Amino acid sequence: MFQIVFNEISAAEISALGTLEQLELLEEFRVNEQDLKDLGSDKFGAIKRDGHEMYRFRAKDYRFYFELKDGSVIVHRVLHKGTFSDFLFRSKMPLGEDEALAGSKHFWKLIDEGRNARQL
Repeated sequence: MFQIVFNEISAAEISALGTLEQLELLEEFRVNEQDLKDLGSDKFGAIKRDGHEMYRFRAKDYRFYFELKDGSVIVHRVLHKGTFSDFLFRSKMPLGEDEALAGSKHFWKLIDEGRNARQL
């Protein structure tokens, strides 16, 4: 099990949810090395760009986007699935969610904002 670190953006995103929903999501969000080796499950996925790998965890209607750094899980964004569902629908891409996001400049802008935010 890794230590989970939220930056100020991802902490604000999860804080915007109701207390019960926060607790349910955080209870579900557990990451270990085996999960990241076996990305074939519905819960975990990987998104790659320019040799950099970002991971995705699905919990209910939310997606946690994170990377591993110095033995910790650094959460860059916590987004509702609806954030990108319009994009996927409009683009009519024959790809899965992770593959479509990997090519989205808007997605990477959100991730970069999170990556550059102060860690809490």
